Amino acid sequence: MTIRLLPEGVVNRIAAGEVIERPASVVKELVENALDGGAGRIEVAVEEGGRTLVRVADDGIGIAEGELALALARHATSKLADDNDLLAIATLGFRGEALPSIAAVSRLEIISRAAGAPSAWRIAVEAGVAGEIAPAARAKGTEVVVRDLFFATPARLKFLKSARAELLAIGEMVDRLAMSHPKIAFTLSSDGRVLRRLEPDLAPGGLARLGAIMGAGFAQNALAIEAEREGVRLSGFAGLPTENRATAQHQYLFVNGRAVKDRLVLGAVRAAYQDLVGGGRYPMVALFLTLDPHEVDVNVHPTKAEVRFRDSGLVRGLIIGALKSALAAAGHRASSSVGMAALGAFRAESAPTLPLAPHRGGSVGGYGSAPTPIARGLAEATAAFQAPMASAPSVATAEAKTSALDPPLGRARAQVHGTYIIAQTGDGLVIVDQHAAHERIVFERMKAALDNGGVKRQMLLVPEIVELDPAAQERLIEREGELAELGLVIERFGPGALIVREVPALIGQSEVKNLLQDLADELAELGHSVALKERLADICSTMACHGSVRAGRRLSPEEMDALLRQMESTPYAGQCNHGRPTYVELKLADIERLFGRR
Repeated sequence: MTIRLLPEGVVNRIAAGEVIERPASVVKELVENALDGGAGRIEVAVEEGGRTLVRVADDGIGIAEGELALALARHATSKLADDNDLLAIATLGFRGEALPSIAAVSRLEIISRAAGAPSAWRIAVEAGVAGEIAPAARAKGTEVVVRDLFFATPARLKFLKSARAELLAIGEMVDRLAMSHPKIAFTLSSDGRVLRRLEPDLAPGGLARLGAIMGAGFAQNALAIEAEREGVRLSGFAGLPTENRATAQHQYLFVNGRAVKDRLVLGAVRAAYQDLVGGGRYPMVALFLTLDPHEVDVNVHPTKAEVRFRDSGLVRGLIIGALKSALAAAGHRASSSVGMAALGAFRAESAPTLPLAPHRGGSVGGYGSAPTPIARGLAEATAAFQAPMASAPSVATAEAKTSALDPPLGRARAQVHGTYIIAQTGDGLVIVDQHAAHERIVFERMKAALDNGGVKRQMLLVPEIVELDPAAQERLIEREGELAELGLVIERFGPGALIVREVPALIGQSEVKNLLQDLADELAELGHSVALKERLADICSTMACHGSVRAGRRLSPEEMDALLRQMESTPYAGQCNHGRPTYVELKLADIERLFGRR
């Protein structure tokens, strides 16, 4: 078989397949060119999900008349001054492949006016064949119009998804680019309808831009991240653990201003939230890494979506440490969206029975309908909340007793259904899940004890005998020594049984049988090759769950207040070990609106 050089048109179409996968790829490449060109405002317009039209216009430095044709040549770029620049890439684009790749599979038109030029110039390309350069009318900047994407390679069209799916991918791409450049204005429109209009965010940190894209809930419940180690700087924001989602879609990662998808960084985020977010849930983060371009290789993949760090261990350690530090500093703080969701549930169930007019006094029965279960539950909580103040001479006097000096989680007023503590704060009330809250407290104490030399043990006055199936018994006996380090001392007691002599002092006389069964199940999943210390958080979490105040146990006022104070001094107390919230805070103003008082 004879070896031959492929025609230039075929080479261009092959290269286009690597760089241009779908309309979102076109948007990415053109917007990155605009950003590299110093744009302050970028407009993106598409039709039919980008299949028939993609237009990107900017107010950047523009392209001179004499360079329009060269801009369409493969591997022609203004981004690299010399060959050594590949070792320290400081721009978003650098390959010189985007424009010729797009032009090879579409009908492309460029209209540009360079800064200081008296007029604009235009060039059109169809399936890689360029026309003549002609004068055009345009203000400073560049406009690139791509029509009929993949018309020159029809086989690629069948791989495109629906117009809606392609539009969603374009929107996500614009969001990522806008998040990494908050000081640049972005507009995205589809079929003549504006979908995004993002004005410049000039405030430090870019939280307003992040909130506009990730939602107001993220902006309200985000922790600022600032850390630096050996020349690598990490900034951005991380959501509270209870502000989580069902997918990792809201985990945004940027390296030197470039949006990337890096497994190392994603793994670091997962490790930082390991015992704070439940299985199948993902925290919301927007993290920005800044480091010397020599320390990161972005020339790994044609789409430039992957990077390789020279010192990956340094980067991973920095991310985990910074996130853990910020989350620990947040203390008992929980997401405000938890309270909003609770109020939303109240409104949804109560809406058919409550009047639209503001409440003017009178009893609940005056509404003329039976209260719903949620309304009854809130009424019970409110009655219990007010009961200790019944002897006060007036409502004003009762309210005066709650001062600004009260602790963050307020003072315990009642316990309902033997499970939930109702506490009064200066401007509302807090509902605490006593088991979930105590579970977190015990868990954090166990981890601290292990860090300080080991878990203290408590000998049982009467050793407890626990019967298990033989397989479970063997799994626990194999880890007898490791369990002893965690404060649990067991011995074999005949076939299919164990005797428990000591338990961790922190969990006390818990339900030992259920604890051993759950630990045996944990060990079955871990297998024989994994040391317990590698999965310490999981084991401690299981022990803490069994050693916590159970739902249904009646607590005295002193015990309830003690639990609230412990929550306030415990890191991560806003969520239990499984990632669920430990308390819901309801502001008085929101409760009054719920009952039509505002």
